[in-house]
Order: sequence, then structure tokens, then C-alpha cells
Amino acid sequence: MDRLKILVVDDESRMRKLVRDFLVKSNFDVVEAADGEEAVDIFLQQKDIALIVLDVMMPKMDGWEVCREIRGYSQVPIIMLTARGDERDELQGFELGVDEYITKPFSPKILVARIEAILRRTNQTDKQELLCTGGIEVDKNAHEVRIDGRSIELSFKEFELLVYFMENKGIALSREKILNNVWDYDYFGDARTIDTHVKKLRSKLGDKGDLIKTIWGMGYKFEE
Repeated sequence: MDRLKILVVDDESRMRKLVRDFLVKSNFDVVEAADGEEAVDIFLQQKDIALIVLDVMMPKMDGWEVCREIRGYSQVPIIMLTARGDERDELQGFELGVDEYITKPFSPKILVARIEAILRRTNQTDKQELLCTGGIEVDKNAHEVRIDGRSIELSFKEFELLVYFMENKGIALSREKILNNVWDYDYFGDARTIDTHVKKLRSKLGDKGDLIKTIWGMGYKFEE
């Protein structure tokens, strides 16, 4: 199997080297960018980047600008790195379609584990499966969603969230259970993470967003 390529974007060479070393040990190919403009150029030139690790605070073009630019072309998974712990930054990242959000300092091993979890989901080609409920059709192989035959664009995390809801139709799901299954690791953040994603998902589903029911004080349930 070909080694998957990760784009690591950070203006600190020491941080890039730290992340690169751990990724190479885990059998990934790594390309680096020292600023936002370079990151966008590399992404547009190299068509086989599987995931981006993206710092927020950078010269020329910051992480938010890079994310907006890339989201105009691709739904490639993006993990944002930041030295700031402001929840407004985290919510802004999710609004822009960021898949993971990690505050510095962080464990490189945890970062690699999260990257591997995302890529396992992105590259699940052994399960050919169509999910259909209430006019929503999800093709897990093609990573496509159609509503009454019309395609819609979802971020990676929104897609995984919708799949999880549809695979657990009619079951009351706590926020903790959703986070642990969709994010694929024990998440110690607060409920705003899942609530932000559900809000965005409902908006993109239009009228079908009503199929995601809120269970006050607990979580959500997907049902017709």
C-alpha cells in the first residue's frame, strides 16, 4: 500500500521537525510548509495530500485564511494547531470545516493517533455500503451524500457524524458517546464541539435536518 502523504504547516521549524519525525516513524510521507502561502501552493501542486496539519499563527497567510482557501477546492481533512486555548478560536475552526483542533503543547503520539483515526475512516474502502433514510442517501465508499437525488457538500467530520447518526437510527446518543465514536478517541472538551457540528450538519441537510432530534440534557437521536 502506498504511503499516505501529510502536509505539515508551521512557521516553527522545530515544531515541523517534531511532527515530521513522529509521522515518518508511523510510515507516512511528509511535506512541509513554513507559511500559509507556501502551504496553499504545495496543496494545489501536489494532488495526493491525504491530510493537513495546520498551525493558526503564521506569517503571510494565517491558518484561518489557508483553511478558507483550501475549502474552496477540497474537503481534505484538516487538523488545526494553536497555542491559544480560546474557545472562540475552536468554534471558528469548526465553522470553517476543521476536523480536529489541538492546542499546543500537545503529545506528538496523540496527534499521530488522531491522524491515523481520521485516515482509517477516510480510506475505508472495504465496506461498500449505502445508507438511505428519509430521502437522505449516503455512499460511504464514494464519500457522497445526496438529498432527494441532489448532492450536497459536507466536511469530513460532518459526513462521519451523519453516518454515525444513520447507522444508529432511533437510538438516543449521548454527546459523550457521539464524541468517542465519531472522533474516535476520548474527548475531554465540552458539549459545544458536538453542538456546533450538529448545527452545521442540520443547516446543510435543509428540511432533512429535522431528522436529527435534540434530547435535552443528553444528546441527539436520528429518526424519521
